[in-house]
Amino acid sequence: MKLERFSGNPILSPNPENYWESLVTCNPGVIFDNGVFYMLYRAAGDDEEHVIRFGLAKSTDGIHFERCSSVPAFCPSDHGPDGGCVEDPRIVKIDDTYCITYAYRPYPPGRYWTFAHDEVLLPSANISPEAPRAWKENLGNSGLVITKDFKLFQRLGRITSPVLDDRDVILFPQRVGGKFVLLHRPKEYVGEAYGVKYPSIWMKFSDDILDWESKPSHLLLTGRPGTWEEKIGGAAPPILTDEGWLMLYHGVADGGCAHYSVGAVLLDRDNPLKVLARLEDPILWPEEWYELEGFYEGCVFPTGNVIKDGVLYVYYGAADKYVGLATCKLQDLLAAFKKV
Repeated sequence: MKLERFSGNPILSPNPENYWESLVTCNPGVIFDNGVFYMLYRAAGDDEEHVIRFGLAKSTDGIHFERCSSVPAFCPSDHGPDGGCVEDPRIVKIDDTYCITYAYRPYPPGRYWTFAHDEVLLPSANISPEAPRAWKENLGNSGLVITKDFKLFQRLGRITSPVLDDRDVILFPQRVGGKFVLLHRPKEYVGEAYGVKYPSIWMKFSDDILDWESKPSHLLLTGRPGTWEEKIGGAAPPILTDEGWLMLYHGVADGGCAHYSVGAVLLDRDNPLKVLARLEDPILWPEEWYELEGFYEGCVFPTGNVIKDGVLYVYYGAADKYVGLATCKLQDLLAAFKKV
């Protein structure tokens, strides 16, 4: 089973006319509602600090997107904890409100592709020894923002621990068993105490969409040694199908230092901690120039998925520079799980 790339990829590329998106446009959150595809995409310009913002684009066919403005839709805050960058939005709609989880840092990450693996720019100013770890180490935390129209956004605050590097935070689009459900990928949850060698996908349940830190984490999925997916993390929001929750995720070989590929798993609709089936091979991996040439060479990183007319649209960041689209018939993917 393999997704089919759109022949016109990339569907979004950096725009030299806008300073804030002249270098990078990738990792889009996408939702389809009332006949419109809304895309919030990660964007950055050609600046040394590498400040990251969100741009907004729309489409009626899910393929041809038009930018909505020459200015960003959502930016790092002026004085808040997400003052350095906002990254990798995942969008769900609950009732009449779009709920967007996103990663952030207190300081811009810098040109990370010029640093050693998994390193970012640290604050240059003198930081007190008593300062929070998130500030001293420029940790990646995750927050929640809501909107009804993609014009006015309200930040609801941090939803991960301030002492963990915790990203790939994704909400389920509806309650399960009366509870909100959240996926996350804390980098520090590794070792004997956690039963995993590399960062993995964990799940939480809560009565309140902001109350997560007090809730226990349950291991959902971990990587497989010696394969394309040693280190894994959540991708796009799970989609409820007749067979259960369809969930895409990203996997990385060599402990997180090699290519990023896309995997698929099917979860029980009433108990999403129960894995019904997991495909052994990836359904998308880096092959095309726009996936191999960029700021992370060899990366397909899905952050949005939509079902329309029986077709699964998967939107992904390519090489940390472009936005790509790949599709398949939903029933073909669900049939693949039955062969596992």
